[in-house]
Amino acid sequence: MNESEKMKAGMWYDANNDPELLKKRLECKELCFELNQTRPKDTVQQDKIIEKLLGYLPEGLVLLPPFQCDYGCNIHLGNDVFINHYAYLMDGADIRIGNHVFIGPYCGFYTANHPLPYKPRNQGLEKALPIIVGDNCWIGANVSIMPGVKIGQGCVIAAGAVVTRDLPENSLAAGIPAKVIRTIDQNE
Repeated sequence: MNESEKMKAGMWYDANNDPELLKKRLECKELCFELNQTRPKDTVQQDKIIEKLLGYLPEGLVLLPPFQCDYGCNIHLGNDVFINHYAYLMDGADIRIGNHVFIGPYCGFYTANHPLPYKPRNQGLEKALPIIVGDNCWIGANVSIMPGVKIGQGCVIAAGAVVTRDLPENSLAAGIPAKVIRTIDQNE
C-alpha cells in the first residue's frame, strides 16, 4: 500500500515525507490561500474555488474565510452548512458534516493522531480517523473535535469545548474534555 492508501485505511502512514501527500497538501493550501484572498463580495469566485477545493459545491453553504484544510477532498458537507471565520478542517480522514450545521469561529476538526513514542512520531508517522457530525448541530466558538469522534444529530457543543469522545444525539456538551450536561428536548 502507498501512504495515501494507508491514510484512507486508518493505518499509520508517513504524512511528512511522502511526495504524493506533500503535493496534494500544497495544492490544497494554494486553493485555501486563493479563497482567503478573494474579496468578500466576490461570492461567484469563492464558489468556484470551494468547488475546486472540495470537488463539489455544497447546496446552501456559507463559508467565511479565512479557512484552512489539508486535502479538501475528504470533506463532505450537507446542505445549509454555516462555517464561521478561522475554521480548520484537518481532513486526512473523512470529515462528514450533516445538514443545517452551524460551526462557530476558530473551530478545529482534527483527524490526525500521532504515536505516543517519539521515535515513530519523529519519523512523521500519523493515523487519520474520521469525524462525523449529524444534522442540526451547533458547534460553538473555539471548539476542538478530536480524531474518530461521532457527534449525534441535534447536539449543541458549548464554546471552548474539546470533544474527545462520541456524543449521543440531542446532547448539550461542554468542557475539557467535553461532557454531556443534559439532553436537549427538541420540542421545548
